Amino acid sequence: MDKKVKLKHAIVALIVTNLITAVAVSVLPIPFFGGKRIVSKVEYDFLKKYEKMFRVENIVTNSYVDKQNIDEKKMIDGAITGMVDAIGDPYTVYLDKKQFEELLTQTRGTYGGVGIVVGEKDGKLTVVAPIEGSPAEKAGIRSGDIILKVDGKEITARDIDKAVTMMRGKEGTKVVLTIYREGKGVKNYELIRDVIVLKTVKNKVLSDNIGYIRISSFDENTFKEFENAIDELQKKNIKGLVLDLRDNPGGLLEASVNIADMLLPQGTIVYTIDNNGKKEVWKSDSKNIGIPLVVLVNEGSASASEILAGAIRDFKAGTLIGTKTFGKGLVQNVIDLKDGTGVKVTIARYYTPKGECIQGKGIIPDIIYDMPKELKDKEVSIDNDPQIKKALEILKSKI
Repeated sequence: MDKKVKLKHAIVALIVTNLITAVAVSVLPIPFFGGKRIVSKVEYDFLKKYEKMFRVENIVTNSYVDKQNIDEKKMIDGAITGMVDAIGDPYTVYLDKKQFEELLTQTRGTYGGVGIVVGEKDGKLTVVAPIEGSPAEKAGIRSGDIILKVDGKEITARDIDKAVTMMRGKEGTKVVLTIYREGKGVKNYELIRDVIVLKTVKNKVLSDNIGYIRISSFDENTFKEFENAIDELQKKNIKGLVLDLRDNPGGLLEASVNIADMLLPQGTIVYTIDNNGKKEVWKSDSKNIGIPLVVLVNEGSASASEILAGAIRDFKAGTLIGTKTFGKGLVQNVIDLKDGTGVKVTIARYYTPKGECIQGKGIIPDIIYDMPKELKDKEVSIDNDPQIKKALEILKSKI
């Protein structure tokens, strides 16, 4: 053990390992400022485990030529970031103050940025979906696009949260994204950031008294918006419902589960299993809207939207139409570290009611019906959307 181990490190060890205990522990001598200090075995093991990190910090702070430029807080944050990144899961990250605040802002429903939800696919930083009405959508960025650079800086799948931070910013400021699209090549998109207000639910009555609801993502307001949309449509005596989850990147599990409860009969909506094998189950009651249902999905439907779609499929409560979904079957938890920072960590895998984990696989619809190639990169109105027309065709046969 390095004889220059500082007192503060020992104090940190005491705090981190929660050494307050009601039982006696064995003690060991540890080299300390040229002498020895008696510590508990737990504390000794902790210091031994992180000895190398302490030694490197000591070497750098005492040897670096521009010692006055050393920022100890940045070093600590860097060490924590590296420790979390070493897990190799792009969804498990340490969030600094800016990143943590931005994540909280997103779940509240408003933030400044370009309106892109990203994910990791085949080792690449991939656009899960542009947010409806955002600068990204207006510029023509699409689900499946691969982000190579942000403002000229190369970005990889391991940099998801860094990329999100770089793309967000003050309304009216500029950011340049370098995008690769299969069959189209590489293109730079110059975007002007805007205030992204997430109105996540919209509704309309289509032909033959069939209701239409589109959910663009799941945030704190989505369930209430969905309830209001259903109430509004039922007052117009709809006979069936098209639920559009295309390019829905997901969001809050609770919002997805609450909506599923309104659509499904009694039973299991979804369950998760954590690293200890603990199972947590979300269930629906017997009350539901009780009308024929068709759900539209595509490769941009991910996470919480896949939970909803998977439950509807397994219950046979509706017909899924479209293309295979994104395939994100992991659950993250955000832990507030009480100093303005946080950790987002993958805590479990989720499973559909029939026990399928769709991580990396996605959900295959009951009816595979892709958008025609000539329409894929174009804005298509609800009335002229081929997939919606297919959904209406299926619903009319059920009514």
